[in-house]
Amino acid sequence: MENVSSHKHFILDGFSELGALRPVLFIPFFIMFIVSLLANSLLLYVVISQRSLHSPMCILIAGMAFVDLSLPLFFVPNMLLSFLFDWRGISLTGCLVQMHFIHFIASFQSTLLVWMALDRYFAICTPLYYHEHMALPKFLKFIIPLVVRNVLLVTLFVSLAGTLSFCAGNVMNHCFCEHMALVELACGSTAINNLVGLLTIFLNPVADFIVITASYVVIFSSVFKSGRSGVKALHTCITHIVVITVSLTIALVAFLSYRIRNGLPAAIRVFTSTMYLLFPSCFNPIIYGIRTAEIRQHILKTLTCWFPILKRPL
Repeated sequence: MENVSSHKHFILDGFSELGALRPVLFIPFFIMFIVSLLANSLLLYVVISQRSLHSPMCILIAGMAFVDLSLPLFFVPNMLLSFLFDWRGISLTGCLVQMHFIHFIASFQSTLLVWMALDRYFAICTPLYYHEHMALPKFLKFIIPLVVRNVLLVTLFVSLAGTLSFCAGNVMNHCFCEHMALVELACGSTAINNLVGLLTIFLNPVADFIVITASYVVIFSSVFKSGRSGVKALHTCITHIVVITVSLTIALVAFLSYRIRNGLPAAIRVFTSTMYLLFPSCFNPIIYGIRTAEIRQHILKTLTCWFPILKRPL
């Protein structure tokens, strides 16, 4: 009976409270999507095309740009079509596939920040052995476990969501297939899904931010104890600290918006969880492009080659 009544098709009804104004959302989200595509594509192109930028840190920044470029592709186009043409339907299979790719790719945003923190740790605390530590054969011991962790956790909670029966309704108050938004539509116990979801949050972004924080505490402690000026270390690490702070703030707001429901409009929860995925994709390439001197110089050089008008004297 559960199989007969279980929904296989869902309606993504995010921002429905706006009524006739809902299509207006196409404009700001389309602008953010274009900024994300152009900024991350430019950053990737510059790092890949310039051999002088093939250092471990620049490669990690390019990896972040690839993640930030890929992530919006899995939900923003459908969301924009929904705003314009009111196309809100999605199958259960399509929903689970979208959920898997969104959460899997998003999991690498914090993972890459861990690898960047390790890079800064080796560069500042053990400069003589930096290239030895960052050589791929040795650095794989930091890469493989985190990649396996991300694959297992995401596959586990998406698979568990796929085993549920959805007889409580098929209208999802979201613009894409978010895990808890889908689980809320299930009939029967979802305790294991909630537990695995919380476990994933703790073992992925929370654990990553703990490691990142510990790394920077050790870095600055080492700098100050050694008597070296902390200014250079601060300049080297400030970009990552800014990105980490912004990412953590948005993640915390998105998490709390789903836990504090009373008096909080549903549109606010949908907006914060959407911005949690989309805003870093626009912010990260800009902050890395501006604050990383080597990358900034090559970006300006590339832009002046593409657009000669930019060569005008000041």
